[in-house]
Amino acid sequence: MMRQVKTKLGILEGIPHETYTEFRGVPYAQPPVGKLRWHRPLPLEPWEGVREATRFADRSMQEIHEDPFYDKEFYDEAVYMTPVSEDSLYLNIWTPAKSAGEKLPVAFWIHGGAFMGGFGHEKEFDGAAYCRRGVILVTVNYRLGPWGFLAHPALSAEAAAEGGPAVSGNYGILDQIAALRWVRENIGAFGGDGENITIFGQSAGGMSVQTLLTSPLTRGMIAHAVLQSCVGLSYDHDLRSAEELGVQFARNAGADSLEKLRALTPEQVFAAAGPIIMAGFPKMELPYTPIRDGWVLTGGYDQAMNEGGTHPIPTIVGSTLNDIATQREAVERGERGKVYAGSLAWAEAEKRHGRPVWLYDFRRQLPGDEAGAFHSSELWYMFGTLDRCWRPLTDGDRALSERMLDYWTNFMKTGDPNGEGLPRWEAFRSPEDGMVFDL
Repeated sequence: MMRQVKTKLGILEGIPHETYTEFRGVPYAQPPVGKLRWHRPLPLEPWEGVREATRFADRSMQEIHEDPFYDKEFYDEAVYMTPVSEDSLYLNIWTPAKSAGEKLPVAFWIHGGAFMGGFGHEKEFDGAAYCRRGVILVTVNYRLGPWGFLAHPALSAEAAAEGGPAVSGNYGILDQIAALRWVRENIGAFGGDGENITIFGQSAGGMSVQTLLTSPLTRGMIAHAVLQSCVGLSYDHDLRSAEELGVQFARNAGADSLEKLRALTPEQVFAAAGPIIMAGFPKMELPYTPIRDGWVLTGGYDQAMNEGGTHPIPTIVGSTLNDIATQREAVERGERGKVYAGSLAWAEAEKRHGRPVWLYDFRRQLPGDEAGAFHSSELWYMFGTLDRCWRPLTDGDRALSERMLDYWTNFMKTGDPNGEGLPRWEAFRSPEDGMVFDL
């Protein structure tokens, strides 16, 4: 396997396994610290010698809240829980290539977490199963919460003074775009094809995928996309309202200049953002999400979806049976929540615009408790990491995981999930064409 690769910026040394190589903590932009806090990501400078890529990077800044359910599910092993830091713009790569130039398809994963938490090396994420199927996996960290989406009139004015659009916020999305650009330019050294990148994500990661498919800044950069448990949840602000929240943030922090804002400690940032975040909870609104700024996002999600303004590429879209904001009692009555409705609306719109789209419905009721097919439950299956899960999973679960991985990686290779030995998954024409994933 390739222990070392030569990127355009320097040599990286990874962790060789029997059939693939893992590169952890690969930098894709300058650390957004000091004067670069609340600034668009800037390209890296080249480095001398060999840079080790053998440890996962710090998680992006996020408050640590106890959540008994999800902590037990995904966040209970210290080896994955690296420190939090503003210096977090790194990605991870798993490649089965033996040499550069193999032009393998690339899967670019964006994690969820309500744009306030999560990271690219959570224990349920791993690239071994993708590598076994001839696909390179990339996972990425990006700025979160107020660190990633704070807008302010002074920040917009600063951006204009530097020669860019007079906008601010969307730093987390710009991080994702910078990482995508880095992958396109460098993945050939890892044996990948920069022209065959599939972006995929779940929850806020899926909302990020929807954002990238709507943004004019990513035209021509993406071959295929998978949107998991996200359509119907997307919530975006216009720039003016986002800047108003930024003014409130600065007032809460007692900071009347950019210099003072950038001098705030992490604790002061969280304290200033806290009341703004809590004010949105009763209305199920997140204050720190993508912004319609006329540059990264030129319009709303629904408008782009309904008018064909998203990128014209093949997509997979779907949700879980007991997804977010879906009560078990409602499902038992045959009712489905807004995430299912959003997935269906996406599929209907793509069909109307003449684009290939495949709809799925993940219904496996996971054993071990009464949570059912909860929001995020499919992650164990489509990453093939069931052995890391605490639940008493069965051979049937492993077979389901293998089938999902085959569909996902076939799609990443060709833009069609179907392949030899798999039940036919029809492209969407009506809800009956959706693929049900269950035992």
